[in-house]
Amino acid sequence: MTHDISSYASKYVTATKEEMTLFNSLLQPKIVPKKTLLLQEGEICRFEAYIEKGCARTYYINENGAEVTLQFATEEWWVSDIASFHDQKPSRMFIETLEDCELLILTPDSKEKLLRAAPCFERMFRIMVQRNLSRLQERLFQTIAKTAVEKYLDFIERYPTIPQRVAQHYIASYLGFSPEFLSKVRTKLSRK
Repeated sequence: MTHDISSYASKYVTATKEEMTLFNSLLQPKIVPKKTLLLQEGEICRFEAYIEKGCARTYYINENGAEVTLQFATEEWWVSDIASFHDQKPSRMFIETLEDCELLILTPDSKEKLLRAAPCFERMFRIMVQRNLSRLQERLFQTIAKTAVEKYLDFIERYPTIPQRVAQHYIASYLGFSPEFLSKVRTKLSRK
């Protein structure tokens, strides 16, 4: 595995060589095959995973037994259940790899050790949380205010590589569509 995470971290923090070395030493590399559940509903999330390579999704199962995709995560994204990780309470979601993944894992203990020894990394994690909150707010706005075509076009603009990497039914689930409805939306757009 390559450790390009130092370049990623350098976008957000000015760390000394020693702090960056500590950061890299606390990350646990993990290679995970496609279709692996990293987290299941009811488990306590004990990781924050940086994706060096691959694609994962978070989802939950609704009252009708259908999977509802909440998020896709690809290279240079972190995946976790933040509430479960920080509060150490059972998760309400699943995290699944959609491709073979190369991950760098922080545990609650290793993250705490990092933040105590190198407080500059607090800034990186704060920015990550702000970025995630911004995306969630935008997604909420889309759900309420945009048409199906606008939602799909927004998705394609924001995540241009996802449609080539994941099954269409996952995209439909993310957008709140049935796979058949997504097919109709795509057909309608192809005619324009």
